[in-house]
Amino acid sequence: MKVIAPGTVIFHRHRGYGVLTAVNLLTGWVAARFGDEKRTLDLNLSTDDILHADGEAILFRRDPPERMPHARLMAMVRELHRAGYQKLYLYSWPKPSGLHWRWQLFTGPRNWMQRPWREGWYGSGADYNFNPVLGWGDAPGASTAELVQALAQFDPAGLAQALGRDEDHAAWFASVCDALLPNYAYSLGADTPQTPLPLYLPVMAVRQRLPERHELQLPYPPGWEKTWSPATLARHHQLRGVVRHDVIPNSWSLPIEF
Repeated sequence: MKVIAPGTVIFHRHRGYGVLTAVNLLTGWVAARFGDEKRTLDLNLSTDDILHADGEAILFRRDPPERMPHARLMAMVRELHRAGYQKLYLYSWPKPSGLHWRWQLFTGPRNWMQRPWREGWYGSGADYNFNPVLGWGDAPGASTAELVQALAQFDPAGLAQALGRDEDHAAWFASVCDALLPNYAYSLGADTPQTPLPLYLPVMAVRQRLPERHELQLPYPPGWEKTWSPATLARHHQLRGVVRHDVIPNSWSLPIEF
């Protein structure tokens, strides 16, 4: 079945040909504009019999869709590590609102707090819900190999900076991928009094209706604790003693956002 995204040409039996202007893969609702109409029409993929322009039916997947791209990013980074690009790092962290998680890829020195920003190498689950692409010319639903190829074509100079060895981090990343993929991802973030980090690496589900993985006790990435100043690190260890390590703080919960 073909993927859909804003800009996809569709056919509706009562309205004719149109173009999708918005897609919400969490709910199955889309918005479309037909002909020269100024207003968009809201349609439901489950009930409105929408077709692709060539007549193929557009069916709403009943299984929970990905609400964030982090697991796909992890699979891509693991593949690049295997190819020798071990100085490529994935940082993910919750928004202050707690509604979604952000993500950023960066290269070069492994410095979690001073990460170089490159256009197209960062994003948010809030944007991904409505336009499920990562931002470097990839198509919705692209495979791991297709994501790698699209990134290499989008920013070859940036990806070249990831070429090199970081065996400690690559081994840690591979073990985390083995434990979490394809339905879970990890989270990092600043340690604050409001949201102190738990003892073990926080884990989040990338799909709805998946059970919590309380049994996982994954370590933080190599060098993570060296990120903090001595004073912050001392407070961090003190807070860890009173924080339950099997739950993520409530402010990191992820209700559905429309």
